[in-house]
Amino acid sequence: MFTNFFYTLKNFGVPVSLNEWQTVLEALEAGMAGSSLTGFYYLSRALLVKTEAHYDRFDMAFASFFKDVDTPEGLPDKIWEWLDKELPPLEITEEMRRKHHQLDLDELKRMLEERLAEQDEEHHGGNYWIGTGGTSPFGHSGYHPGGIRIGGESRNLSAVKVAGMRRFQEFRTDETLGVRQFQVALRKLRQFTSRLEGEATELDLDATVDKTCNNAGRLELVWERPRENSIKVLLLMDAGGSMVTYTRLCNQLFTAVNRSNHFKDLKTFYFHNCIYDWMFHDPHCTLDNYTDTEYILRTYSPDYRVIIVGDASMAPSELTRIGGVIEWGLYNDKPGLHWLQRLRSHFEYSVWLNPIPKDYWDWTDGAWTIRKIGEIFPMEELTVDGLERAILALRSRKPAKV
Repeated sequence: MFTNFFYTLKNFGVPVSLNEWQTVLEALEAGMAGSSLTGFYYLSRALLVKTEAHYDRFDMAFASFFKDVDTPEGLPDKIWEWLDKELPPLEITEEMRRKHHQLDLDELKRMLEERLAEQDEEHHGGNYWIGTGGTSPFGHSGYHPGGIRIGGESRNLSAVKVAGMRRFQEFRTDETLGVRQFQVALRKLRQFTSRLEGEATELDLDATVDKTCNNAGRLELVWERPRENSIKVLLLMDAGGSMVTYTRLCNQLFTAVNRSNHFKDLKTFYFHNCIYDWMFHDPHCTLDNYTDTEYILRTYSPDYRVIIVGDASMAPSELTRIGGVIEWGLYNDKPGLHWLQRLRSHFEYSVWLNPIPKDYWDWTDGAWTIRKIGEIFPMEELTVDGLERAILALRSRKPAKV
């Protein structure tokens, strides 16, 4: 049984090693699971899951493998009627916790069969029959540390119910998530440098300890100039059109970037489909509210980290032709590819984040333009994992792919 659970975990993407699995088996032999499925859930999760990013996969595997344990079949309709009642929550006392021991699964099944054969009326309270509000191993709205919930809503959740709730879904890093996850990933972009000027106002604790020791215990404080974050960021975001589908996701990234206080400077511009001779100051791409791209290239130094967000999906002519821009009243004197190549040449620390899942890049309607832009910029998915890979590229200088 447990060997099959090992392979179920592997199938759900939980990286479990044989050494870790052997540790679980040894812990079971030592009785550390308390002879209960709930105990086994917490024990195996503690020993097998190495990062919170895998909690959700573990829960899905556990709920799938043990899905038949929590809801026994074959209960008479009359017993379901008895159990289908709302009761006030039961107050669990320390005496109740001490009194009831946990039962293993085989013992619970045997006891349940006996109760079904014997019971002929509804029961509330007590510690034996299938009922409500008591301390029997079977029923609901009561308490038993190793029982099976039958009917009602769970108050003291079983292991399978806990796993099925997927409370750790937001910890996953292989899916598009929320503002906090993006903030945590962006924090890795920080790079501190010592200031060359200014007063030494920050205590250097290590140097103070060294100096004090060298002075035979006589305290000597050592001060240094405070460090400041030297990272400067340009955020360029595609807005409108096919990007409307990803508005919420892009808003989360935008919020995370703007909430971050890890950057020395942050500038945000917008474009539609492709970058041309201009970049706009608002997501509506208002025609009278823009800055020339040429000015941006002249003004912002090459050490800016450039994060471009867009699905890279457009008509090939928008990317390759003079006058390919589709906005009414605008005309680009140079193809979009020209401006993308110039941006990449000027800002070597630059990446492209695509909200379209990578598995679809070769199949979507914009596959050709995605491929062409991916030849210029390192392109990653707009997920937390993708952002972290992009940050690695932003921390190291690489030759432009032009």
